[in-house]
Formats: sequence, C-alpha cells, structure tokens
Amino acid sequence: MTFDPFTIIMLAVLAVLIFFMFRNSRKRQADARELQSKVQPGAKVMTNFGVFGTILSIDEDENQVLLETSPGTVLTVHRQTVARVVEPKADAVEETAAIEGEPEFGERLDAETEATSTDATDEKPDTKKSDD
Repeated sequence: MTFDPFTIIMLAVLAVLIFFMFRNSRKRQADARELQSKVQPGAKVMTNFGVFGTILSIDEDENQVLLETSPGTVLTVHRQTVARVVEPKADAVEETAAIEGEPEFGERLDAETEATSTDATDEKPDTKKSDD
C-alpha cells in the first residue's frame, strides 16, 4: 500500500480540522460553565434577544429565570436565553475626559463647536466658476 503526497496532505488537513473542532468545542463548554457560574440572583444580565435586567430568582427544576427589566416589570425567561453577565465599565470616567480633545473619527459636532473651530481662511465659502 503506497501513499502518494496528495493522500498524506489530505490526511494531515483532516487531522488538523478534527483537532480544531475538538478544541473549539471544549472552549465553548468552558465559556458556558463560566457563564452559568456567574448567573446568580442579583446579577445584571443581557438575554439573547437584547433585554437587559437583573436576576431576581432562578428555578432550577423548571429552568426559568425571573428577570426584572425595570422597577416593577418582571419577565419569566428560560435560563438558556441569558446570553451574558453585564459588568460595569471602569473606563466610563476616562471616556468623558477624552471628549475635550480632537473629535474621534465619525464623531458628530454640535453647531457651537463647529463655529468656534473654523479657521480664518474658511470665512468665504468656495464658489464654482461657471463655464460661460
């Protein structure tokens, strides 16, 4: 039984694909275990459908979570719909300090900021000469 180079390459690619499939599967299982350990009453979470709220209680037998989205509004959702635990940002203060400098790419400026930031050379608008 002879193995040509093409067969050896195909077997090697197949082995690499199987290796990455198992590795990715283990990583997803570890992430799911970590998420389930963080899902406890009092945790701020986001569901798969984008609703943010605080967990009031968890019913292990029925796989249901009571989620308070706003004061007085309680939703009952399946436990698996909890997508992630929302943790407060520590960088919120630093982001407000960065606003005073140059605007970020794509950032909109209000009318007062635009009026004060124009150069003296831009006082006259550009005009197009007609082709008479």
